[in-house]
Amino acid sequence: MEDQAEKLREIMRHKKDASASGDSFDVSGDKSNVEAPKTRRGDLGRDGKKARIITVTSGKGGVGKTNLSVNMALAFARLGKKVVVMDADLGLANVNVMLNMIPKYNLYHVIKKQKTIREILVETEYGISIVAGASGFSQIANMGDEERQDFISELDTLSSADIIIIDTSAGVSSNVLDFIAAADDTVIITTPEPTAITDAYGIIKIIATEYNALNMGLKLVVNRAKGAAEAKNVADRMINIAGQFLNLRVDYLGFIYDDQAVPQAVLRQKPFMVVDPKCKASQCVQHIVERLDKNKPRESGGFGAMLRKFFGQDA
Repeated sequence: MEDQAEKLREIMRHKKDASASGDSFDVSGDKSNVEAPKTRRGDLGRDGKKARIITVTSGKGGVGKTNLSVNMALAFARLGKKVVVMDADLGLANVNVMLNMIPKYNLYHVIKKQKTIREILVETEYGISIVAGASGFSQIANMGDEERQDFISELDTLSSADIIIIDTSAGVSSNVLDFIAAADDTVIITTPEPTAITDAYGIIKIIATEYNALNMGLKLVVNRAKGAAEAKNVADRMINIAGQFLNLRVDYLGFIYDDQAVPQAVLRQKPFMVVDPKCKASQCVQHIVERLDKNKPRESGGFGAMLRKFFGQDA
């Protein structure tokens, strides 16, 4: 990783030497004066605030991860936030399916330099924007340093949003772990089912093994719970075990009722917060988002810093 970062710095030094105007380029690829402040404009959302990055993940599929991501985005939008949902499920992208949309372009076209990120950013009828994922995302591994930096600079334009929700694939691939490590908050979703609990604990254990940090902004949501008591019982067990055996802090963010309004909304390919804003599941998600909004996220360098960490280019 250090060698890769050094190569990137060398490329940037060549750009600086070749610049007739005397300008330099920072690691993000943004052109700026040598004496410019360290905080980059691309990292700032509205009113000069950094975009808050929330990664949503799970130990296994089928527990409601994408549904939570999309409906959380709507709940944030209702609080007046500018929200982007980035579909980072690199093999089975389905945020657009949840919203009954067929985007013409996706991240693959950005990788191939056929489109810019702003050209593939799709506004929805619900007041949020989405970036459609693509299996071609894996081609990043074969990019050269300069090509990869161009792609990072493109993604960095998303940081004009207040909230960026990253819907990862299920499981513990290296991509998922990188998104978790680089985000301000990571929401791990599980259900009361034993297999889901086991897999959720598995991803927490791997995080503790891979990253030596007590507080990584990990938060737990229990989905499809029969009630508050069942959800709290599941959360308490996982949080206590994570603290005792892994020395890792996990905060209980809340639960979502097992509500028939949810599968009905999925069949209609609409967010359940739109289909039935007053149903139990909708109220639960709104409560979860309000708690997140009140809690200050852990310190981070913004979306640009997250991208550099994700692609192994954080100097």
